[in-house]
This record gives sequence, structure tokens and C-alpha cells, in this order.
Amino acid sequence: MKAAIFHGVGEPLSIEEVDIAAPGPREILIKTAAVGLCRSDLHFLDGAYPHPTPVILGHEASGVVEAVGDAVTAFAVGDHVVTFLAPFCGTCRLCTSGQHSLCQDSSTKRGKDEPPRLSLNGEALPQFLNISGFAEKMLVHENGAVKIDKKMPLDRAALLGCAVITGASAIFNEAKLIPGESVAIIGAGGIGLSAINAAKIAGAGTIIAIDPLPQKRKLALKMGATHVVDANLDGAIDAVMDICPGGVDYAIEAVGRPQTAEMAWNISRRGGIAIILGMIAPGQKLSINGPTLLSGKTLKGSLMGGAKFKTDMPRLAHFYLNGQLDLDNVIAERISLSKINEAFDTLRRSENARSVIIFE
Repeated sequence: MKAAIFHGVGEPLSIEEVDIAAPGPREILIKTAAVGLCRSDLHFLDGAYPHPTPVILGHEASGVVEAVGDAVTAFAVGDHVVTFLAPFCGTCRLCTSGQHSLCQDSSTKRGKDEPPRLSLNGEALPQFLNISGFAEKMLVHENGAVKIDKKMPLDRAALLGCAVITGASAIFNEAKLIPGESVAIIGAGGIGLSAINAAKIAGAGTIIAIDPLPQKRKLALKMGATHVVDANLDGAIDAVMDICPGGVDYAIEAVGRPQTAEMAWNISRRGGIAIILGMIAPGQKLSINGPTLLSGKTLKGSLMGGAKFKTDMPRLAHFYLNGQLDLDNVIAERISLSKINEAFDTLRRSENARSVIIFE
């Protein structure tokens, strides 16, 4: 199969032929339909986060089941699915307490004595975030994918795999937002826009989008924001306080920088919650003014919004199909795999909400 290979920082991705194994007992083989370009991929591509190379990046994907392992019962050939980067075992302490996104049990991976899922020129390839989606096919554990309604367009379904599930789950699962409450979202990219849309669905009274780019602030208003603030303003925090005196009930950071995480803390009201979704690079630290800890605030880290994938993803697909969740405006362009390097250059400039690779 064809795949985009990452060989090292500073090098363009190259389209090469890769071998993919047949599914093991609890694995499903998926013909990739669409995959989104996420800023998380860019963190690895540009070296902010290390990863063994060569590797196939990509983790926000949808497709059609092509084959299943002999122990798989929840999927059949022809099912439409969305993958997710945090497959869960279902039996560990985290899973049994409902924290599926935090599971790290090795049973969802192949053992060292088993043939690799992916190989290049006879050499094993590491699987990126349990998916490696920039390829014509994907081989994943059955607890790393969710079956969705076939009415759901697969290009929009791909976004459910990372941006949408993360942003929406931050509202529904982490914040547990009550109708009428206030929320500020820092960063109006794919995750931030999804949080804005989810806040609208949840009935938030005030939804403030904070972003430096005017085109993204405009899109945020279309997605449900009631107010927008230019993140480049010296008085951006004061502007939020003018809208919500004392601060917001929930501040959601969807950028991945210490400064924006600190902003989330500072714009949260006394007793409020600052939820950090962005991937802050290794070695970077936050600075919090000590006395503000006496305000009863909570600083909460989050992986994928604390999603419960098997129930949350079908629900999000339903929200799209009944017109509540806007995924059409999030996709800025649909491209072929051959255009992946140009699309990442666009992402580096933060010009678009989402580029999606479409496989024929």
C-alpha cells in the first residue's frame, strides 16, 4: 500500500510502498477513506515531540472495514469506522473506572515476538499513536475503532477521531457544562472550534473564542461563539473579564503553549476550572502566581477530553446528522495524499481550520 513516510525532522514526507500484515485475532484491517491533518502530527514532524523514525504519521482517520480477526465480534466487513489514538483494554483499573482514554495496557499492541503490523523494505515500522493513518490501509486493535452510522460522510467522520472528540468531550465530560454557564476557548483551530460547537449544543450562556487570526475568530462566531477576543491584544485577559466579570466558569486551552495555559488559569473565575487540551512540548513549564491557588480554582490536564470513545463518537455522529454539530465549515480543503507536504506548510501558518486527505 502507499503511505506517507516521515524519515526525520526537516525532511518532507515521502510517498512509498509499505507492507501491512493480516489482522490478528482482535484486530481489524481498514481501508482508509479520509484522514485529517492535525497539529499534533506537526509537533512530531517539526521535532517538538520525539518519535522513532521512519514512521507513518496520521491519527485522525475514518474508513471501511476490509477484514477482521477471528476473535472480533463487534465489527464486520463493510462497516464504516472511525479510529482513535488511545485503544483501551477494558479490564485495567483505569478502564473499569471509566477512564478509557488513559489506558496504557500493552495488550492492545502486538508483542515483540509477533510480526509487526507495518514494515518498510522488510524492516518493522513503529505504529504512530496506534494508527499510522497517512496510508491507504490501517491495522488497529478492535478497541481502537468505533462503528458509525453509514449515513455519516466519511470525510467529516474522520474529524471525530481527534479534533472533534477532544474539543467536544472537554465540554461534555471534563467540564460537564450546565446550560447557562460561561466558557472561554483559547485557540480556534479544529479542537477549539469543536469545543465551541459543543458548548453551543450544551446550552452555554456565554462562549468566548480567543484567537489571534481574524478569519478564525469569524469562523468561531459561525460555530457558536457569542463573543471573540483577539489573543494578540495586550489587554486580552481584561477583555474577557469585561465580558464575564470575575472570569469564566470554564477556560479551555486548545493551543499547547505555556502562555495560553496560564491565560486559561487567569481567566477562570474563583472556583472555576481551566482545562488544558493542547500538547505543551517536553521541558516547558507553567508559571502560576501562588496566591491564586487560594481561589479554589482547578487546573485540569486532559487527554482527548476524557472521551468515552465507544459511546461518545456515535453520539457526535448523531449530532452531525441531525444538524447540531457543524463539521462542514471545519474542513477548509480536501486533498490527495500527494499534497500532504503543502498542506502541512499551510497548517504551520495556521491559515486553515482542517485539511483532510481523501483516499479513492
